[in-house]
Parts: sequence; C-alpha cells; structure tokens
Amino acid sequence: MSERVAIIGASGALGFGLALRWGAAGVPIVIGSRDHGRAREAAARAAELVPSGSFAGHSNAEAATETEIVVLSVPFRSQSETLTNLRPVLRPGQIVVDATVPLAAAVSGRATRTLGVWQGSAAQQAAEMVPDGVVVVSGLHTVSATLVRDLDRELDEDVLVCGDDREAKRRVIALVERIDGLRAVDAGRLEMARIAESLTALLISINIRHKTHAGLRITGLPPRP
Repeated sequence: MSERVAIIGASGALGFGLALRWGAAGVPIVIGSRDHGRAREAAARAAELVPSGSFAGHSNAEAATETEIVVLSVPFRSQSETLTNLRPVLRPGQIVVDATVPLAAAVSGRATRTLGVWQGSAAQQAAEMVPDGVVVVSGLHTVSATLVRDLDRELDEDVLVCGDDREAKRRVIALVERIDGLRAVDAGRLEMARIAESLTALLISINIRHKTHAGLRITGLPPRP
C-alpha cells in the first residue's frame, strides 16, 4: 500500500484531477477543503469515478495531520490564508508540495500575466510560512486541470520539480510519476520555482491562441540510472 497523500484544495479543478489520477494509481488520498462537507462530497465523487481508489474527505487541518506529503493546490489569493491556518498542525518531516501559481487573475488581472512575489515565487513564500522542519517542494504548475481530470485522456508531459532538499524532491518525483504519462524533472533549487510558476501563464497564452491544452516536454535528458 502506498503512503497516503493529502491534497489541500482537492475540491478544485487541478486538485480533484490529481486525486483521481493518484487514486487510480493506488495512492490513498485524503481530500482537504475549508468546508468539511465539500471535502466529503468531493471524496464521494472521486470514489464514484475511481471505484478502485481510496478516498477520504476532511477539513484542511485534519487532512494535513494524516499524511507525510501535503499537496497545496489552491488559488494564489488563498495560499497565505491556507498556510496560516495549517501552520499549527504541520510538523517537522512533512513535505508540502506547492502547486500555487501567482497569476494576475488573483487580483482581477489577466491569467496570462503573473504577479511579483516579494520572496521571489509562491513556493518561496510558502517556505517562509511553514514551520521549521517542514520542507517545501514546488511542482505540478503546468499540468492541465482539464486533461488531468479526464481519465480517458492520456497524459504525455513533463513536470518541473524544484526544491532545496534532495530526499524530499526524490519522494515528490516518485509520487508525480505514479501518474501514467507524467515524467518529473528535477529543475534545481527552490529559487527556480519563480521561472517554473511563470510557465503556467505562457501555457495559458498558448492554449488560448491554439485552442488546446499544451504541456511541457524537456528534451535531451540522459537516461536515469
């Protein structure tokens, strides 16, 4: 049995899609939401779509206490509040996978633009907000929520993973690659998240122009040992 993973914001588009994909891959999922009722509803919907999966729904704080890996999949406007509320329950040794993108849409701007974040990126902001001993790894920004929610669609793209802790990145890379069609690429230290996050706005622009759901593919990488 794989270790359980909590997804904070899994009642949203990307988070719910990740819950479905990981659930189908045999990863037990704890869906977190600000509203316990919404979390349970999302877990029930996920169980209907993936009968073989294991899904539970709890409040964000309850979900975060139950797992070693916590995926944060919330809009940028909610990131700070969510992490503030989670801070009392997060504990040393946990990994927070931050998928937040500081799109200008958070302040009624264009989704093809990003906001400046004082710390450099949303992931670096998250790293300042979590308790000591909690490791933040950045990733999953460029995966299409539309595609990942559609279990009939095959995925074929790379996921950039950034972080300062090698072991935490290794665990996140292994988790990402539980989803068929996703290859995780170590993109360097957490400071590189500022570039990875901005690629979401670029892909949104491409998708609008070409009416598609484009992803990323990094070429020329050596085979893994």
